[in-house]
Amino acid sequence: MQKAVLNLSSWRIKINQMESKIIYTGETLKLMSLFESLTRTRLKDCFTDNNDMMTFVVMNGEIGKAIGKNASNVKKLESMLNRKIKIVEFNSERVGFIRNLVNPIRPRNITENEGIITIESSDSKSRGLLIGRNASNLRNFETIAKKYYPEIKEIKVV
Repeated sequence: MQKAVLNLSSWRIKINQMESKIIYTGETLKLMSLFESLTRTRLKDCFTDNNDMMTFVVMNGEIGKAIGKNASNVKKLESMLNRKIKIVEFNSERVGFIRNLVNPIRPRNITENEGIITIESSDSKSRGLLIGRNASNLRNFETIAKKYYPEIKEIKVV
């Protein structure tokens, strides 16, 4: 009988989009496995964003199962990891993914024109939340969106 040995510290996954590589560390793979076993959902990606929040991207249609009843899975994961987490549902359409990314903020409209995504906010409070201090939230959304859709040039809030 043969035994398979997996060295998690050197695990590499290649993506052929624009010759970029996603490199998962052993710790990230453990987090992904923990998330999938706890929520019983398929995970597309897991990363720490620019605002130091752990972000899990789940496959389309599995957001409710991932969050759990009364956000039980989110609360369990936050207490186990001792940090805030965000769960985002992947969408194959750029505008749909941006809408899922900015959730729970509900923008009035999201449009795309030549690689520039324009988010129309419903009021000044939601506009401020979308942009963030020194545009940190907006740049964070932009970085995450460009990870999956490299053709996005910029995200604007009006």
